[in-house]
Amino acid sequence: MSQPAFSTSTEGNLNLPELKSMADCVRVLGMDMVHQAQSGHQGMPMGMADIAAVLMRHFLRFNPKEPAWLGRDRLVISNGHGSALLYALLHLTGYDVSLDDLKNFRQLHSKTPGHPEFGETVGVETTTGPLGQGIANAVGMALGQKMLAARFGESLFNNKIYVTVGDGCLMEGISHEACELAAHWKLDNLVVLFDDNAITIDGKTDLASSTQVKERMKAYGFDVLEADGHNSTEVFEVLSAAQTATMPTFIAFKTTIGYGSPQHKGTSAVHGYAVKNNEDSQAVRDTLAWPHEPFDIPQDIYSAWQAAAENGKRDFADWQKAFQEHDEKQEMAMFFRQNMSAACEKLDNLKKQAAESEEKMATRKASGQCIKVFAEEVPQIVSGSADLSGSNNTQTGGACVSGADYSGNYIYYGVREHGMGAIMNGLSLSGFVALGGTFLTFADYTREPIRLAAMMKQGSVFVMTHDSIGVGEDGPTHQPVEHLAMLRATPGLNVFRPADLIETAECWQLALENRQTPSVMVLTRQGLPAVRTTHVEENLTAKGGYVLKDCDNPDVILIATGSEVYLALEAQEKLAETGVAARVVSMPCWRLFDEQPQSYKDEVLPPKVTKRIAVEAAIETGWHKYIGLEGIFVGMEGFGASAPAHELFQEFGITAEAIVEAVKA
Repeated sequence: MSQPAFSTSTEGNLNLPELKSMADCVRVLGMDMVHQAQSGHQGMPMGMADIAAVLMRHFLRFNPKEPAWLGRDRLVISNGHGSALLYALLHLTGYDVSLDDLKNFRQLHSKTPGHPEFGETVGVETTTGPLGQGIANAVGMALGQKMLAARFGESLFNNKIYVTVGDGCLMEGISHEACELAAHWKLDNLVVLFDDNAITIDGKTDLASSTQVKERMKAYGFDVLEADGHNSTEVFEVLSAAQTATMPTFIAFKTTIGYGSPQHKGTSAVHGYAVKNNEDSQAVRDTLAWPHEPFDIPQDIYSAWQAAAENGKRDFADWQKAFQEHDEKQEMAMFFRQNMSAACEKLDNLKKQAAESEEKMATRKASGQCIKVFAEEVPQIVSGSADLSGSNNTQTGGACVSGADYSGNYIYYGVREHGMGAIMNGLSLSGFVALGGTFLTFADYTREPIRLAAMMKQGSVFVMTHDSIGVGEDGPTHQPVEHLAMLRATPGLNVFRPADLIETAECWQLALENRQTPSVMVLTRQGLPAVRTTHVEENLTAKGGYVLKDCDNPDVILIATGSEVYLALEAQEKLAETGVAARVVSMPCWRLFDEQPQSYKDEVLPPKVTKRIAVEAAIETGWHKYIGLEGIFVGMEGFGASAPAHELFQEFGITAEAIVEAVKA
């Protein structure tokens, strides 16, 4: 790979006047985009423009014509409110972001939304905005590059991951979780660019923080550097030093928020939209000696930015040549195609075995069997757990990933559920199939990464065990009751709650096959009897809900998920003894059922059968769309309690007998 390119100048290797013009262009564009929209954040683009100019001109390896190039460096804007900076950079370097797109900043259907959105704008590496998510994604990306290098060689995967952060990102707890791991894993390809302006929305940072940020990062193990963020020579020197770091690098750039505005620089007001009128805008132009009208960019500035892109194009050509000469180029191509057919075939075989054995089993154990079966066939798998490996059963049987060896496929995340979820998304964005486990009650800690995975259409799989009052003696703090409703309310997310080993295998097949939809596996701690005892080729879970056990002319329909399905089957038998015909429907995934044609939904839940009972050891929110306003819900109305699981199901009335009584009612 070529080294960072240096332009000819009269001052060492840097053309300082050119860099100033490049930075001022970005600075003014950021100001004008927000002013045009009358909404947004001006301070960060104006304050970080000098850093961005040096980074893009001399260090970042990118190719606007091949934006998904595997050998590229990545730039993540974790302080995503400063999106105008990124959009300006993308436009100036030749990505598919036009001047009109900049003028349409924050407008409906534009390529320049208020915060960077992966998939909406070419060149945006991840969706950021919720502070702290971007830096944790970047840690996942840096780890992903190290894992790819371990598999296919550093000659192809020696990428750097650059991530900009502000004080807000570093105040969020997730930054602690992610940065601890980055240093623990010795991710020397990670470079954190700290916009150290000591300002948040409320005012100066000392209103709420006395942390010595540089000392904190040193304590983790980062190489910590500092520079004047408006001195291009200093910026260049610290970025040069980061190229040969042996640990992740944290660079504290002392900057002035809103740099260039004589009225508003250094104030909390310019964090948002402060340069609001033509007089203020002209004052910035006068201060910067920028004589051009809004969105008027001189050709020599375009040429300077295009020179930065040309460096990357040469790097791309070198990388392509190295790829063509690589011994494992076919294996690498297959790796990124993510063919799951062999894994799904193995899961089919597991279904056959399960139908024959009818073994009683917790679905967390069933999931563990599935993972070990398909991990052998999916080299992209990287699994892990937030200090609950033995409880979540997420082990792959492969080696552990560490700072000394990145060739494994299992990660010990420690007690860091939030960081784990965001790092998983970074791994997914790097081409891996990321799995991660914790308890369902801690889905609250993982909520934002799950939501962003759905927004970005990334197929991360969140393995959530200990799914109900079935947790037992640990008590209500560890017994999730509202979490299923919260997760099911998330658009674009498949929430699976299987009833036995066969349904669990079917859920995993669906999660592996659909790489653009994240999944949550909701699994029991307690053992469950098998409810599917006959093998069928079809994946019944693929339709979300199906008739598990039927009857002639049903009087009532019993709908259940997970650990309550076998209770519905027991109730069906008891009802039959009293002359009541009941159909049992298993509903492992609401979202998939809702996507089916109305004809299928009416076949499973005939409109004429209005007597319906839903059974689930959780709160009832959402169930009435299946059982109607006259239907009855058998489940939880409040929090659980500390006692053995079987006593809790009796205490809270989630039993076959309770279902029968509900039907009689």
